[in-house]
Amino acid sequence: MDSVALFCTGALLAGGLYWFVCILGPAEQKGKRAVDLSGGSISAEKVEDNYKQYWSFFRRPKEIETAEKVPDFVDTFYNLVTDIYEWGWGQSFHFSPSIPGKSHRDATRLHEEMAVDLIDVKPGDRILDVGCGVGGPMRAIAAHSRAKVVGITINEYQVKRARLHNRKAGLDSLCEVVCGNFLQMPFPNDSFDGAYSIEATCHAPKLEEVYAEIFRVLKPGSMYVSYEWVTTDKYRSDNSEHVDTIQGIERGDALPGLRSYLDIAETARKVGFEVVKERDLARPPSEPWWSRLKMGRIAYWRNHILVTILSALGIAPKGTVDVHEMLFKTADYLTRGGETGIFTPMHMILCRKPDSSPSSS
Repeated sequence: MDSVALFCTGALLAGGLYWFVCILGPAEQKGKRAVDLSGGSISAEKVEDNYKQYWSFFRRPKEIETAEKVPDFVDTFYNLVTDIYEWGWGQSFHFSPSIPGKSHRDATRLHEEMAVDLIDVKPGDRILDVGCGVGGPMRAIAAHSRAKVVGITINEYQVKRARLHNRKAGLDSLCEVVCGNFLQMPFPNDSFDGAYSIEATCHAPKLEEVYAEIFRVLKPGSMYVSYEWVTTDKYRSDNSEHVDTIQGIERGDALPGLRSYLDIAETARKVGFEVVKERDLARPPSEPWWSRLKMGRIAYWRNHILVTILSALGIAPKGTVDVHEMLFKTADYLTRGGETGIFTPMHMILCRKPDSSPSSS
């Protein structure tokens, strides 16, 4: 082979590798790169052990019902998956209905903006993001509403990532991130003008506890909206395929147990909220929220090959391949849940704290 042909072959291979890794790479180009994948706050040599500990949780089902053990379980999960989520999905760790003619990013942003529009806040109001992750929704909501958003997440690594993104977006003055447990929030009574949670309170072992905390920190007359993960009226507990699908979602997303849609409004009223509106945002005419998962199968295999190579080279922590594979299997369960209609990640409930109701002590 002459030198020209050798050069062209090398250039073609280099260009192909660049295209494979960078052009077809992460969903959020300005977020994580594949070579930066980590185990969050878990040291690289302990990622695999923590992954095994995560799965052992499900072999001890009684612990799933033990509230004090759930926060550590959820924290471990987000240490394991945060970088992969951000690299392959983006900075907003949630779903949204597909919108014809709109990109996934635009559909996600509109879904987030709707949440803050529902709670009717004004520029300068102080609102709470319950379970903020790395802050994708927070930034979209702050930019849209000009409200001051305080986010809380149990995962210290996500706090660092969110603060970094807030600085890069120039939204430091509107976005604040606190590390804490949303079951015991470090905020005074009656201190927020509104609150929202986007697919986050599903991690609470008892929904009543997190709703009571949100009720406590809201000012009287303020609104709260949540997009909840629930089983729908189509779910049948005596159907083995239904049960397998729901358990697959629970195992792959660190859920103590999915709730029925019937439980949400009842719980909100129990802690003192007035229920203003309740609707499954995934129902027609909304376009399928799971289409993004189905369309991403090729991307998954590309990413999985890349993660495998990086792990073999010691660039990505040992155990990253297992975590990535777990998330792909979970995507299949989520797709099945959406296609059968037995599961929705966006059961919306809009609540109001009565003007005369005292906060919880």
